[in-house]
Formats: sequence, structure tokens, C-alpha cells
Amino acid sequence: MGRTEIIKGIEAIGKALWLKKEKILVIADLHLGYEQQLNEKGVLVLRKQFQEIKKELEELIKEVLGKSKKIKKIVILGDLKHAFGQISSQEWRETSEVIDLLNKNCEELIVIKGNHDAMLEPILNRKNIKLRGYFIEKEVCFFHGDKIWMNCYDKKIKIWIIGHKHPAITIREGHKKETYKCFLSGNYDNKKVIILPSFFPLIEGADVFIYDTHFAFDLNEKDFGVFIVGKDNSGKNKIYRFGKVKDIGKLNS
Repeated sequence: MGRTEIIKGIEAIGKALWLKKEKILVIADLHLGYEQQLNEKGVLVLRKQFQEIKKELEELIKEVLGKSKKIKKIVILGDLKHAFGQISSQEWRETSEVIDLLNKNCEELIVIKGNHDAMLEPILNRKNIKLRGYFIEKEVCFFHGDKIWMNCYDKKIKIWIIGHKHPAITIREGHKKETYKCFLSGNYDNKKVIILPSFFPLIEGADVFIYDTHFAFDLNEKDFGVFIVGKDNSGKNKIYRFGKVKDIGKLNS
């Protein structure tokens, strides 16, 4: 599984982040249950995404565990489930399975509340897991991105790690175009900011040039670095450094 250091001590591995020193694995925007909602709207989608997600999570855990028995912390960075309203049967089953998988492989599972997680607490309560608005580990603040807390602006906080946006980059060459999930990394308010791609495999994400997901703060990403999640010749995930958002925009113009 491809891995690239985004900032010192923090690596992109597949669609996740790994804080090496702290031994913290970060995953964003799984949107479990999305297929069922599409089916209910009359959109025919084969329900195979969950098995892909589980397989990728298992490979990711194996990659970062090394010789350790457990990861110190796993942070789910919001939007674990998809539906805004009541919990569907698919969401309940899949969310429980993912929580159990992650929980058994870490010392502590941190679940951040996303804008899709209004009805997540009944599941978490059965697992004795608290749903949090944000989480701080030393100089790093983890939150979803749709809301902000004053503690995240504290001077001791040097790094924000967020999700919510589902960043993706579309590369155009003539009439051909390809869209890729990507990490974004840049500066805001004297802090380093890393935006994770969505872990959900069905949809690549929102093109950073044309889409605004309304962060709870005014973030200009033109000067952010782009780290594309692609594939190598064997079909495995590989992270590619791809310059800045504004430079890719010029290439596509």
C-alpha cells in the first residue's frame, strides 16, 4: 500500500493518514449505508462497496501494525454513516462491523461527529464509545470540518486534520479526463492543515476547482499541495505528489 510523507511525521497511506510518532491512524468519511439509500431512490447499485471497505481497512491495519499487537489510537474523522435521518438496517450492521474491526486492533477508538452522524450515538452507546465533536492529541486537532471549536485555535495547536470536503482532482487531456481522490495540505491561521479524501470507494469526490463544501472557516485551498491517490502497475494504491491546486488548475485550463 502506497505511503508518502505529507508533512514531517505524518504519512498518507492509501486513503488514510498515519501519525508515526503518536501511532495514530486516521480515516475520514466512510459513508456506510450509502448504497441502500441509492437503492431506495431507484438507483441500481450492487452492494459490494462494504466488502471493499472492510478489505481495505484490514490491509491498512496490517500495513501500520508492523510488529505491534495494537495501534495506539484510530480516529474516524466524521461521517462514519451516510443517512441523515434514522439508521437504516444496512448502516446499523455495517457500522457495527467496522467499529468491531477497528476496536479490536487499537487501544482506543476515537469517533468524531460529522454532519451525517446525527443518529450514530445509539450504535456507539452499545459499544461504550463516546461520540466527540473534536479530539486533541498534543499539537494536533482532529475534527470533521463542518463545525469549529475555539480550542482548535489554541496557540499550542500546530496542525489541523479534517475531512468533510471529499477532495478530488480531475486531470484533463483533450477530451479525456480522470478524477482521483486526493489529500490536500497547506497553511491556515498559522497552522498546518491536512484534508483527507473520503474512504468510500464508490464516488471519487468533489473536484476542488468547482465545489464548495462550506467549511466552518474561510479556507482558500489554491496554495495547498495535492497528493493524489492513484494506482501503481500492480493495481495497488500509490500516493503521487502533484504540485499545488492552482498549478493543476493552469494545466487544465
